[in-house]
Amino acid sequence: MTATTQDHDDRAYEDLAYNVFAKACPSRGTLEHVTGRWGGLALGALYEGSLRFNELRRRVDGVSEKMLSQTLQALERDGLVHREAQPTNPPRVDYELTPLGRQVAERLLALIHCVEGAMDDVLAARARYDGTRGAL
Repeated sequence: MTATTQDHDDRAYEDLAYNVFAKACPSRGTLEHVTGRWGGLALGALYEGSLRFNELRRRVDGVSEKMLSQTLQALERDGLVHREAQPTNPPRVDYELTPLGRQVAERLLALIHCVEGAMDDVLAARARYDGTRGAL
């Protein structure tokens, strides 16, 4: 990247109303919710369509009920997930992405697919690293 290009990128970034690199910026919390272990997986799973809590829990293998509940609450608070409770017996609660949630999930899924597609290279790099520096 040339100095001129870098200067342009820096100025464009400074013009943003929010700066995730600033400690006090509220966008940092949302980024953590989206990119955290369970948030990213929940958003990716919900991209396929509306799911009930237990369906989502089965889809996101390994998440506890408590962690999934906390994750969904954070994503709902950020406006990424919509929760709809229906007054049935037993109660039925469905989760789906909001339009903003769909936008975020699309980008997240592109990253997920990139990582999945590069796993042969990642595993080879890990083996090389472990071979020269010892396994972690």
